[in-house]
Amino acid sequence: MHRHNPQFIEEIKQKLLEEKERLEKELGVTGNDDGTYQFPEFGDKDDENAQEVSLFVSQLSVTETLKKELRDVNKALALVKEGKYGVCKYCNEIIDERRLRARPTSTSCVACKTNLKGGA
Repeated sequence: MHRHNPQFIEEIKQKLLEEKERLEKELGVTGNDDGTYQFPEFGDKDDENAQEVSLFVSQLSVTETLKKELRDVNKALALVKEGKYGVCKYCNEIIDERRLRARPTSTSCVACKTNLKGGA
């Protein structure tokens, strides 16, 4: 089976490591180290309570998105380490470099992704 060249893999690995660092930094800001969330306190009035709930829900959603992105980055780095990065998990064909440059955490080729989503 054809594989990506080592220079391309190294380039992607560096991008993934930079993204991992960015996500970990953002998660440090939005969540607590123990995985809990800090509920904001603005006051006891109804409008202040509504603001607290709104901000908390917004932060929770952002944190969950960041955690998912970090999981995807870690999975991609594991594939790099195993020498399996850039191969479609469905058809075992090599994923186009343009797709991987645009979305380094991709685990499927465009054709398989399109078929899974019910495209033409």
